[in-house]
Amino acid sequence: MRDKFAVIGLGLLGTAIAKTLAQRGAEVIAIDTDQDKVESVKDDVAHAVSLDSTDIRALKAQNIQDTDAVVVAIGHNFEAQILTTVLLKELNVKRIVARAANEHQKMILEKVGVSEIFLPDDEVGKTVAETVFHSDVKAFLPLPDDYEIIEIKTPPKVANKSITEIQLREKWNINLITVKRIFEEKKGEEVVKVEHVIGVPKKDTILLESDIIILLGKTFDVDRFMDLNS
Repeated sequence: MRDKFAVIGLGLLGTAIAKTLAQRGAEVIAIDTDQDKVESVKDDVAHAVSLDSTDIRALKAQNIQDTDAVVVAIGHNFEAQILTTVLLKELNVKRIVARAANEHQKMILEKVGVSEIFLPDDEVGKTVAETVFHSDVKAFLPLPDDYEIIEIKTPPKVANKSITEIQLREKWNINLITVKRIFEEKKGEEVVKVEHVIGVPKKDTILLESDIIILLGKTFDVDRFMDLNS
């Protein structure tokens, strides 16, 4: 069964996210009030619909509540952005990823309960799409020639195994750049959890389930690794 996402707001950023998700094999509903923008993506996504996302009946008609995630990328009307987000929460949408034009808007979105917020200055369409497509992705950097650097939580199926056992290079054609690991440290009278980079991993390095691993490889190989180990 394919992943199903909706993208509301088809400006440059929303369009890039919708197209990238579709290219990754997802079923995408692309939504905007502007019919011309809808027409511009209709051949690239599964469904392209012109509707008012501040109308809860219109959202229900598209079964928006059945999607795996909704990206709210409305850029020109923050009032519509907020109202749309509130309605999505009312419909119990599983994941909401929302755009904020600035830190003030980000704070408001956080107040209405949105935890996944991106700033256009900080993110690009492909990066946002990657984190939507794979919820375990912490950071993503696309590189030329279909390579990427990706930061993910250790997949459960390879946790507590050594790099030799996992065969990242031999089996998956992926390089492990480094590992971020949580350590407990004493600061005064208090024990706190602190994240450290463990440096260049060795063949006998054991990957813990709580580790964040940073990988380099072709997009196809990284996707294969993540899909088969999810």
